[in-house]
This record gives sequence, C-alpha cells and structure tokens, in this order.
Amino acid sequence: MKITDVTVERYAWPRPQPISNGKYTYVDVSLNLVHIQTDEGVTGVGWGGGTASGQGSDLTTTLIDYFKPILVGEDPFNYRRIWANMWLPKLVGRRGLSTRVISAIDIALWDLMGKIVDKPVYKLLGGYRDRIPAYIAGGYYEEGKGLRELAQEMEENLLLGAKAIKMKIGGVPINQDVERVRVVRETIGPDVKLLVDANNAYVAHEAIEIARKMEKYEPFWFEEPVAPDDYRGHGRVARATSIPIATGENEYTRYGFRDLIDHDAAAIFNADAQILGGLTEFMQVAALAAAQDLLIAPHGAQEVHIHAVCAISNGLILEFYRETVDPLRMQIFEEPMKLDAEGYVAAPDRPGLGITPNYELLERYRLGG
Repeated sequence: MKITDVTVERYAWPRPQPISNGKYTYVDVSLNLVHIQTDEGVTGVGWGGGTASGQGSDLTTTLIDYFKPILVGEDPFNYRRIWANMWLPKLVGRRGLSTRVISAIDIALWDLMGKIVDKPVYKLLGGYRDRIPAYIAGGYYEEGKGLRELAQEMEENLLLGAKAIKMKIGGVPINQDVERVRVVRETIGPDVKLLVDANNAYVAHEAIEIARKMEKYEPFWFEEPVAPDDYRGHGRVARATSIPIATGENEYTRYGFRDLIDHDAAAIFNADAQILGGLTEFMQVAALAAAQDLLIAPHGAQEVHIHAVCAISNGLILEFYRETVDPLRMQIFEEPMKLDAEGYVAAPDRPGLGITPNYELLERYRLGG
C-alpha cells in the first residue's frame, strides 16, 4: 500500500457570542481536516494544523502542499521516517504552524493505519486501558455571564455526569477570580475535582498570589500559570503552592517537554497531539514523562486524545468539550462521545480513530481556497 495524495479541507462557524479566557477571545470555531489517500482506497483523516480562516488557513494549505511530496509514494506504516522527513528545522521551523500541520498529518496516518489493520488507534499505540476519567472544560468569561450564570453552567456539567470540571481564571482582577473559584467550588461540592486554567495570564508573582488565595478551595491543578516559555517561572510557582501545576498545551516536541522537566516546571503535562507533533511525538513525550513519574492529561479534542491517554500507563484524565465551548461540538462527528454515569469516556472500538466527520453538516461551513 502506498500513499497517493494528501489534501486539506477547511471549515469555520460562529459562536453564539465570543468566549474569553485569561488572555484571548474567540469569536468562531475552526476545523481543518487532513485526508491521506492510498492506492487501495483507504483514507485516513486527521485534524488540526492551525486556524481555518484568515492567514493561518493559507499557510496551512501551503504547508500541506509542501509536505505532500514527502508522503506520496510512502508506505503509511513508515510513520517514524515520514515524521523525521517532515520535521526539518532549517526548512519549516521547530515550532508553530508547521509543527501543527505535521501533527494533523501524523494523526491522519494513525487513523489510516488503524483502518488498514481494523484496529482502534489506542490499541495500536499500546492499549493500556479502554476508558478514562474526563473533565468538562468551560467556565469561560462571556458578556453578561456573572456568578449566577457561571454556577448554572457548572450545575449543567454535573447533570451530564461530570466528576471533574475546569474553569478559566486570569481575565479579571485576582480577588474577583478567587470569588469565582469559591462559587464554583460551592456549586460542585467537595467531591468533584476543580481545575483552574490561567492560559498564561500571569507573571510568576501574580500566579503565586492567586495560587495561595485559591488553596483553601482545593483545586486539582493550576494550569498554565505563566507564559509557555517561562520554564523557570513555572518552577517558582510550583514550589510556592500546594496546588499541582499543569502545563504543556503550547509546548512542541519531546525537546520542549525535556526543558520543562529540566526546570521542574510541572507535575502534570497537558500534551496536545494536535500541536506538539502528532500522536507519534505524543508517545515519545509520554515516555519521557513516565521516566520521571510525571502524569499526562492531554489538552485538546477528545476524539483524538481518548486514544492517546488510553494507550499510556501515566495517563491521568481526558479533556472533554461540550457545546458551551463549541455550538456544534456534538454534531461535527457522526459518533459523538459522551460521559458515562461515573464521569468516564470509553475509547472507541472502531477502526482508526473511530470517528467520522459529519460532512453533510460541515459542507455548510466549508471555506474556499
């Protein structure tokens, strides 16, 4: 079997209203689908690769065309060689959009390989478990969303079976955010895990201040307290609080996580296969973390990361998005994932990633060019 073509299709749709975290505001949702076709009619699908609209989309398409000659004619099972040939620092850069495009291609390769051998990807990657606890991500800032509305969102999460939830901090003054944390803790009770995420909003001394003020509400972790490249600052915050520090959603390749480890920056890595280099590189990051007894709680799309976190011994928990983050979240794939009554998500037992894009729905939001 040989690869015959690599293409990308781009989609974008609006949110009902913008949502914000500690640093950024999002007005729409984007999705890039990478398709790897073969001479035997089997197609792998991956997604990621930057934004679907604006300049990022043009660069994504350009990079797909750049990488295509590296893949066409290759056996898809030579995935490590393909990865190494794509990741050439002098030509495409060690981070940023080029590595994200490599990630989408690599994810499509794993979907393709799973379909070829009729196995789910998590089994190909290691098959350590077939279900994993999940947390519902949310708690964003929105216009007109006060403490009452924040509490209502958390109550809805509990009705969906959530045993862990994540909320944003860093977008308002520290004491206001501490009050938001208090309200959420009181809403979900003492037995549901509460995760807080600053999205790099603070410098180290600010992060230490809010960490100390939040400790009495027992957060399960404090995510991305400072800038992604401030490894030393992460370490300072980690040493100053009893709350475990989590980071890594904006980190690239095993080398970036090596540097986080060298600085004792975090106890939990939010490795994102759609950013750091795909599932191939994710597994190397997970092994590197395992050698230091560090845990992996992947950031990003549950449809990809259920396979990654179920394949490793040091997997902790899965991030799970619902319609509060993306209005089409439960419609863009034909097999939407759900939490069970215990707050777990089961890995699909279908071949490949086990997920089929809802192309009929997505066609309404397809971007040209």
